[in-house]
Amino acid sequence: MSVVASNFWVTANLPNYSYIFNFERNFDQREQRNWMIKNWYQAFYFVGVYMVLVFGGQVYMQSRPRYDLRRILAAWNVFLAVFSIIGAMRTLPEMIHVLRKYGFQYSVCNPSFIEQVKVSGFWTWMFTLSKVPELCDTIFIVLRKQNLMFLHWYHHITVLLFSWYSYTEHIAPARWYVVMNYIVHSVMYSYFVLRALRFNVPRYVAMVITTSQILQMILGAYVSYLGYQVKQEGEFCQISEDTAKIAILMYLSYFVLFARLFYNAYIQPKGGKLQKTN
Repeated sequence: MSVVASNFWVTANLPNYSYIFNFERNFDQREQRNWMIKNWYQAFYFVGVYMVLVFGGQVYMQSRPRYDLRRILAAWNVFLAVFSIIGAMRTLPEMIHVLRKYGFQYSVCNPSFIEQVKVSGFWTWMFTLSKVPELCDTIFIVLRKQNLMFLHWYHHITVLLFSWYSYTEHIAPARWYVVMNYIVHSVMYSYFVLRALRFNVPRYVAMVITTSQILQMILGAYVSYLGYQVKQEGEFCQISEDTAKIAILMYLSYFVLFARLFYNAYIQPKGGKLQKTN
């Protein structure tokens, strides 16, 4: 089934947004996709700079006192929390509309969220770009001389590379990746704001966040596998088989690492603390 034929599935009855901003209305997904096709490899440059700053920074900080940075950290988390909340509010309605009207397989296999709906299309683009500034999370860990887990920097690097590469294909399961990530980040960064401001947040809140991250990884792997399976059966699904395989492996690796984090933090004695890992 061709992309043109698949677009017949949704030619009207798009999700009803009570208000659309001009920057959303004027979003041109074709222009941004063309830019990403030509420039997605630049994500490797960001990763290279990130690795130098993070691991070089750890060496630099070994003989120096830690920085507090609580106010700056709180402000940074407020920015990311607000961004994530807005992103969730602008992308979730489209997903709900699609699930109600066209069903689950459509939500996994048809890229209407980015190719036909300008609001969710714009915020998917913002999601993709946001993986670069989110790397700054690690800088705070380094400067404050906190424990830097493998999960943290591995997650940041792989999400950035996969997001930039997969945007070139406008893969349909990204509808799920984006909405889930925005929702989890809305809660997670709000939690980190409270922690930075030294509010006494109940331990179960961190447990709920980590649990939601684990569920996110399970669902991410599932929709990726479903896209691959539909493709194997000869039906239309906008994701290449190679990209689907990469997504499945990536989400499964996240699942293992987050499950291990949950066990170490909340099950075994002397539990640790939730870090910025999503």
